[in-house]
Amino acid sequence: MLMLAGALLPVGCMTRRAGIPSPVPAAQTRALIAALLPPHIDDQAGWARDIQSSFAALGLSADRQNVCAVIAVTQQESGFQVDPAIASLGTIASREIDRRAENAGLPLLLLHAALALKSPDGRTFAARIRAARTERQLSDIYDDFIRQVPLGRRLFEDWNPVRTRGPMQVNVVFARRFNAVRPYPFPTEANLEGELFTRRGSLYFGIAHLLAYNAPYDGYIYRFADYNAGQYASRNAAFQSAVALASGRHLLTDGALLPGEQHTVGSTEAALQAIREQLRLSDADIHAALEEGDQERFGRTSLYQLAFRLAERRAGHPLPRARMPDIKLSGPKITHPLTTRWYAQRVNARFARCERKEL
Repeated sequence: MLMLAGALLPVGCMTRRAGIPSPVPAAQTRALIAALLPPHIDDQAGWARDIQSSFAALGLSADRQNVCAVIAVTQQESGFQVDPAIASLGTIASREIDRRAENAGLPLLLLHAALALKSPDGRTFAARIRAARTERQLSDIYDDFIRQVPLGRRLFEDWNPVRTRGPMQVNVVFARRFNAVRPYPFPTEANLEGELFTRRGSLYFGIAHLLAYNAPYDGYIYRFADYNAGQYASRNAAFQSAVALASGRHLLTDGALLPGEQHTVGSTEAALQAIREQLRLSDADIHAALEEGDQERFGRTSLYQLAFRLAERRAGHPLPRARMPDIKLSGPKITHPLTTRWYAQRVNARFARCERKEL
């Protein structure tokens, strides 16, 4: 992809299974994975090897459900193509670059003059962008551009339009953060960003994004939603629903507990501030807890527990700890109305078919 982009029936238990290392020998695990992979994909043995080694490196159980979850996401994201071709990618990328320039206040005349320069292969950068068919090609063009164009790195270093990479379409920002805590365990000749375009690199970080975190989910479908919306988005959407009930305010249950702009009070925080006395928490306590919203420990904060306690008292029954984030997907490649719910349901259907497969 060029950009980041109500409770449903559970499919299986996730909290118990995700982090239990598998005692099964590697060869037996690879055989299971190969049997579950879609037929007729290129280098089936290579896919099985890289999936198995990623599970092992992450200390995750490569059981049938976890493997089917990875297969379902990979099918949805790329159809098991390492560097899939994307229709009209060059046109989409050119429009996105222009949009970013306008938003940054950079004159398009200056940008287009820079893109009209010849690149290392003799074509102009603009011509190479128009001819790009895959995200890796587009990213390579961008790297050449910032190296060659005067002041290119200073002006355009953060402008690479390719934000997700490889067959699992791993978000670059997530990979950098995860790598800072758990360094990539495999040898590589490329940098991290380049490794994400490889099958093994994308699978490793994609599996980490999908499974390497503890969450209060009773079904994989919420992890599929999180893969699209960000880890813990489904938990946070359920929390927002509880806050709406406790405060009597309408809230968008998108899983984003704080707004993107700093020093701004978002709707979730404002609703919590309105019931601070019932929660017996200060505004500072509320904000500090919300800053933990992308971590497992948010579920152990006083804010989380008290908000649910208040909401359940008003509802008169227990409330779910996960729900689909209410997010409309947007981005240069998205041409039809899509949502995170749609994404999760599509992946969940693939997951169910994989689970039913006879071995």
